[in-house]
Amino acid sequence: MRPSTPLVHAHRGRCVRAIGTATLALAPLASAPLALAQEYPAKAVRLLVPFPPGGVGDTVARVVAQPLSRALGQQIVVENRTGANTVIATELLLRAPADGHTFNIVATSFTVNPSAYTKLPYDSLKDFVGITRLVSNPLIICVHPSLPVKSVKDLVALARVRPDELTWGVSSALGGGRIAGELFSDVAKIKMINVAYGGGAPATTAVLGGHTSMLIGNVLDCAPYIESGRMRPVAVTSLRRSDTLKSVPTLAESGYPGFDATNWFGTIARVGTPKAALDRLHTELVRALQLPEVTDVLAKLGLTPATMSPAEFDAFIRVEMEKTGKIVRALGLKAE
Repeated sequence: MRPSTPLVHAHRGRCVRAIGTATLALAPLASAPLALAQEYPAKAVRLLVPFPPGGVGDTVARVVAQPLSRALGQQIVVENRTGANTVIATELLLRAPADGHTFNIVATSFTVNPSAYTKLPYDSLKDFVGITRLVSNPLIICVHPSLPVKSVKDLVALARVRPDELTWGVSSALGGGRIAGELFSDVAKIKMINVAYGGGAPATTAVLGGHTSMLIGNVLDCAPYIESGRMRPVAVTSLRRSDTLKSVPTLAESGYPGFDATNWFGTIARVGTPKAALDRLHTELVRALQLPEVTDVLAKLGLTPATMSPAEFDAFIRVEMEKTGKIVRALGLKAE
């Protein structure tokens, strides 16, 4: 073996230094994905709500927005973008960057629209990914006090005597209330006129003013007026009675066994959103829904936390889309 010379030593030193320098230079690149994940969110986060202020969907969004802001260290900006049975807000999400800084509240209407619209500006299954279901809640049938109805039996009898005369309001043209109402009309063999409003608040106001005979809406929209006597409850549409209005029977108890049309709200993001952002949103939303300050408010509104993993919520949406699609097609419902 040839002995090392000063020149060889110098060469080896330069190589070692070069390798060390290269390693240091590559280190930031290797840690870049981790750094990016840790930086989310890098700015304020938009929560698009396709319902008007004052309704249950808007209330759910605002109740979770405050603790979510604290947890993420960034402001959650709640934006009400109503119209076209939630299509407008959903299209806005599609146009937003897929970086987790914009996400949407969704409800039954999201699963109804693919069957109700001839063409949508997005693909409901391919363009979006679930974050979590947030809450579920029964719907309730309430009538104006002037209507001679105190039970489901009374309502059905009156509707059969006065076909196509009684009007029933809902918060959206093809939301959970509309689906529940059409199902009830079908199983009860009655004909009533549906009137769709741009949200729970205006639909409630219409019944209070006597412009519509009844409302099929969220417990939140009716409870205060039931307590004051300005509305009369008839039944809830879930299999189980509402914890908020325990004296109100279910449709299943009122002659229609197995009837179940429960409403729900959840959150979605764009497909392509980094997994780290989706996981962070999911984790913090689930935590928010476990806080007493949140659960107390939800309980008073008749809402029950019903969270799911992103994969579970994706699967739930697919099942709901198939179920509501059959109803929409069978009844020939179309978005106007």
